[in-house]
Amino acid sequence: MRAIVVKNWVKGPNDLEVKEIPVPTPQANELLVRVDSVGANFFDILLIQGKYQIKPPFPFTPGAEFSGTVVRPSGPFKTGDRVFGSNPTGAYAEYIAVPHEQCFAIPSTLSFEQAAGLYITYPTSFAGLVLRARVQRGEWVLVHAAAGGVGLAAVQIAVARGCRVIAAVGSQEKFNVCMSQGAMHCVNYRDEDWTRRVLEITEGKGADVVYDPVGLVEKSLKCTAWNGRVVVVGFAAGTIEKVATNRVLLKNVAVMGVHWGAYARNEPERVPEVWKELFDMAERGLVVPVVYEPVFYGLDKTKDALKAISSRQTYGKVVVKPAESPSKL
Repeated sequence: MRAIVVKNWVKGPNDLEVKEIPVPTPQANELLVRVDSVGANFFDILLIQGKYQIKPPFPFTPGAEFSGTVVRPSGPFKTGDRVFGSNPTGAYAEYIAVPHEQCFAIPSTLSFEQAAGLYITYPTSFAGLVLRARVQRGEWVLVHAAAGGVGLAAVQIAVARGCRVIAAVGSQEKFNVCMSQGAMHCVNYRDEDWTRRVLEITEGKGADVVYDPVGLVEKSLKCTAWNGRVVVVGFAAGTIEKVATNRVLLKNVAVMGVHWGAYARNEPERVPEVWKELFDMAERGLVVPVVYEPVFYGLDKTKDALKAISSRQTYGKVVVKPAESPSKL
């Protein structure tokens, strides 16, 4: 089969190579899945550079999110089932062997491309907004990096919970994407006065909940409401903030983190609860992963997909399909 193979740490996506390697042999508890779509992530770039917290032994195939068709069954799945799942490595390939516990059936309302962006972003956003911040109907929710995969998931989930969403993005071009998913207002967090704009929108109150995958907690505290909750999701800006805790005190603000990947170890009972809610929302059309256009066909286009993510010009989920061209069916 064809797969991206990393034999040494590389400088960036341009150094990725497609190789012919054997189809993986699944273990007793594993599915063999013919990969239809791969969900590309910013951390894929860090992984191939040796800058991510996970450092696989060489050689390895990167890629963590995928969707496809079962060709060798295990557990509750049978041959031909449409599934999506995640594994630390192995997705940028024509086939992947993965424990069946790490896969789910694709909801009937979603395509392979949409399902490839479901596994990490949606439960992260649901856990952050619902389990941690406990958003309530009618509250103002400020979502940073709102046009990205995690951000758009948060926008959709907040809207579905009856919240009023302010989408914060880094360029005017992304406003329409966020508004199309239910955001009521958009601000550009590169503008110097964006916090004042949030206060204007909320008539001086500020945001009840701030969802931050970027690293904008310090500035966001200027426009956070009394009893506000700030959810730390990540640090896409590249630096870990030091926060002026006097603002936390003066506004009665709660700053909290969300680490979805750690729920399986620390609160395993929450995992099926979250997925049950998300699948119900998907079947009702309340959450619909947004796929970036164009979709990248062919594993050799993985480098272009990752460069597009690095440029911060993308929206939603960037998808790579191992097939060289769209199906004629």
